Amino acid sequence: MIMLTDKEIVERLVKIGIKVLDDLKKGENPALNIPLRSLRNVYYDENTGLIKLKDSFQERYYFNIGQSKKFMQTILIADRIKWLVEQNKTLSIRQLFYTLKHTIPGFKENTFDSQDESDPIIEDIEVLINVLRENLNLFASSKGVLAGPMTIIDSGDEIDISKLGSAGYGVPGIVEPDVIKFKDCSADYVLVVEKDAVWARLNEDKYWKKNNCLLLTGKGQPSRAERRILRRLHNELKLPVYVFTDMDPWGYYIYSVYKQGSINLAYFSEKSGVPNAKFLGFKMSDVKNFEMPQDSFIKMGDQDYKRLKELSSYAWFQTKEWQKELKELKKFGNKIEQDALVMKGIEFAAKEYLPKKIENKDWI
Repeated sequence: MIMLTDKEIVERLVKIGIKVLDDLKKGENPALNIPLRSLRNVYYDENTGLIKLKDSFQERYYFNIGQSKKFMQTILIADRIKWLVEQNKTLSIRQLFYTLKHTIPGFKENTFDSQDESDPIIEDIEVLINVLRENLNLFASSKGVLAGPMTIIDSGDEIDISKLGSAGYGVPGIVEPDVIKFKDCSADYVLVVEKDAVWARLNEDKYWKKNNCLLLTGKGQPSRAERRILRRLHNELKLPVYVFTDMDPWGYYIYSVYKQGSINLAYFSEKSGVPNAKFLGFKMSDVKNFEMPQDSFIKMGDQDYKRLKELSSYAWFQTKEWQKELKELKKFGNKIEQDALVMKGIEFAAKEYLPKKIENKDWI
């Protein structure tokens, strides 16, 4: 993905429209050549430690019963993005959906029935013109929050995020340098926490203040904004990154999304992945080392085992450490959520577990 000027973005979008019109004039079936975004069209680049997109494409035709609606939807969204860029305005991807959803005059068919239809097409357009959504004036509602010893400039406003109390700093949908600037930061590292409740517990315990770090959560599976700002914190401020998740296949995958990127957004990995991120836990060895009570064990179900098998096959989980971890979890047959650490004491995670793990470099 490359940075383009607004003029260049508009030119690329106009070029798509002109080609469609030319094909129609020539009596040909208009087609859009869109890179595939699926597991079979991604690869793990061992040199960069990132998931990347291969070069397979799919043709989306106008005169095709199974593709015509999606073709039309793609053109509608491309046209609206062109308007946004020309007007220098921004919209959330949900607002974009609602501005385009309507019943086609003379028919009972809607342009869009749900946002599940429009969101993937926005991603299609990103790869089609090789420009990130954030540079197309589109954003999603971010879930992330950040706390710690840092001052930022957010759209011209100076904000000391160490003084934002229990709520923390809400990570905005667009965190590019022209919107968010890092002014001062004295933190030694970034701790990424999977769950909002655990983040809130650590924030209340002032973990970030006592351990001089930034505390970030994406509230489960992170959105693009959390991934992007983490990448910037690591690359621009040279901060080490530690990720703390549940001990289950879903938590492991969340860690890998922060580290290597995701399959569906492989084209976004170079802007969001942090290949040097360390998996702090929760790990199988922690069960014994921290004497976790049996009351914290949750029996794994069929979906857990299925997801575990998928993870075991991914190229980015083929290291000896991860294969050992996955095999031991399968044998153990239980998962443990990071929230369970409160069974050892309300402040156990903040005062004992996390500091000890980092001090002993007990990570993957």
